[in-house]
Amino acid sequence: MATGDQTEVTDFLSRGSSYGLADEAPQRIDTHISLVFLIGDRVFKLKRAVRFSFLDYSSVAARERYCRAELALNRRTASALYHRVRAITRKPDGGLEWDGPGEALDWVVEMQRFDARDLFDRLATDGRLTPTLMMKLADAIAQFHQEAEITRSFGGARGIEAVVEENRTELSAASPPLDGDSVAALASASMAALDRVRPLLDRRQAEGKVRRCHGDLHLRNICLFEGEPTLFDCIEFNDSIASIDVLYDLAFLLMDLEHRGLRDRANLVLNRYLDRSGDIEGLPALPLFLSARAGVRALVAAASLSVHKDEALSDANAYLSLARSLLLPSPPGLLAIGGLSGTGKSTVALGLAPDFQPAPGARVIRSDVLRKTLMQVAPETRLPPSAYTAEMSARVYEAMKAQARTVLAAGYTAILDATFIDPQWRQAAAELARQERVPFTGLWLNAPDEILRARVRQRQGDASDADLAVLERQLTAEAGVMEWARIDVSGMPDAALAAARQGLVAR
Repeated sequence: MATGDQTEVTDFLSRGSSYGLADEAPQRIDTHISLVFLIGDRVFKLKRAVRFSFLDYSSVAARERYCRAELALNRRTASALYHRVRAITRKPDGGLEWDGPGEALDWVVEMQRFDARDLFDRLATDGRLTPTLMMKLADAIAQFHQEAEITRSFGGARGIEAVVEENRTELSAASPPLDGDSVAALASASMAALDRVRPLLDRRQAEGKVRRCHGDLHLRNICLFEGEPTLFDCIEFNDSIASIDVLYDLAFLLMDLEHRGLRDRANLVLNRYLDRSGDIEGLPALPLFLSARAGVRALVAAASLSVHKDEALSDANAYLSLARSLLLPSPPGLLAIGGLSGTGKSTVALGLAPDFQPAPGARVIRSDVLRKTLMQVAPETRLPPSAYTAEMSARVYEAMKAQARTVLAAGYTAILDATFIDPQWRQAAAELARQERVPFTGLWLNAPDEILRARVRQRQGDASDADLAVLERQLTAEAGVMEWARIDVSGMPDAALAAARQGLVAR
């Protein structure tokens, strides 16, 4: 609801001369809560004088306060984009100027302008979300969450219950044209899912997993700036929307990728995030988090029905359908992928992972990455030979089993990625599946020795530290009787992945 007249201020911001660029007209972008003016290499963001149930920009004082909050909060992740807060003041002659001594009529946030083609939603449309870029994005989010302020007075089961209830109320109000039975089914499934994870959510709240996060972490609020994934435009106007479980924050991005048909990218982000954060214990709540995010997008679309009926109805129905599907259970399984260095185990594992339900696919537990985690270094950090003793390797395999148990208990398929040359560890993987009462498949990747040597020589920037000397020792090792399905991976990666899929079907 509008609460004030900002015509004089918007007229000032609409003139190039106000920025010392008389010959250039600012580009204006309107949203329901802001007016954004782009000119030269700068962006000026004015908060609308509006008040809603979730936001209050109705006074000049409130707009100044939230401008300053926006600047401070977004500088956590995008310091190069957020320059300063500017006042628009009255001159003695009655005109307006920047930061003068007169009365402040309004306040704006001044930002660095960037190419709109570098927004991640545009990168997604253009097919430019590379695996490397998604891994860098996951690293940035994990680091941000680790450093974000803990806010234990928010979140927990009550926080998600409020989201579920708001989704139910708003979507019911939009039925029809939305299908009332679908809305009711979503509400029922959401509450059942919430009841299953209430203790977990409250425990995570108590453990500090609820933090002052981004709050609106979808692709359009991420850009590629100076070559780095950059999170911007976080929620500054409502503490309860932004002070949330870190996995609920991540879930918006994962849901957005899933909605766009980019399951493989969502799976890559989730696996890399879990590698860097170690936050495996929260997995049981992820389906609910994803569904709640889709429900929020459905109600946002429904709110536009009176303006853009056909488009909004299509969007609302798509998100409503997605929200329901994200809560559908799927039986987990255990898949182990073994082979010598250079066989492409990790490429195959990450290629297969998106094939599994629930969204966004299987958890890949890679021995090379887990070893680095146990040594408290980044996955691509090279370790000394002392990190590869028999004792350390046994510790890695045991940690893989422990993490797999957690993943399976959460209802997700686990993919173990290791050499598995020693028969005892192949047997241990099969025994783990028997203990957890889930289906098991073991795939053994094969390629000629010379191909393996060539691949190991060419490998760069990978979590594996295996060099040619390691490979030569593996080539002479006794692997024992091989009961796993043998997969020929001597060809290109796509062919190897297709062969692995065929091997899974055959088993």
